Amino acid sequence: MNPLLEAIYSTIIPSAPFIIAAYALVWVALFVFVIIAIKGFKNSEKQLAVLEEEVEKLKTK
Repeated sequence: MNPLLEAIYSTIIPSAPFIIAAYALVWVALFVFVIIAIKGFKNSEKQLAVLEEEVEKLKTK
């Protein structure tokens, strides 16, 4: 093997578990963020529906 490639691989391979863990952590964080955002959006829609109903009730009075 080329000595230069051997030197590059010797520095990259030991850090591979940390790189894989970092990518996994980013994906998990992104997934959790999306789930929380979706729940918040659904909650906002429910509150908006209740508010619209109350406005309609006030308009009919």
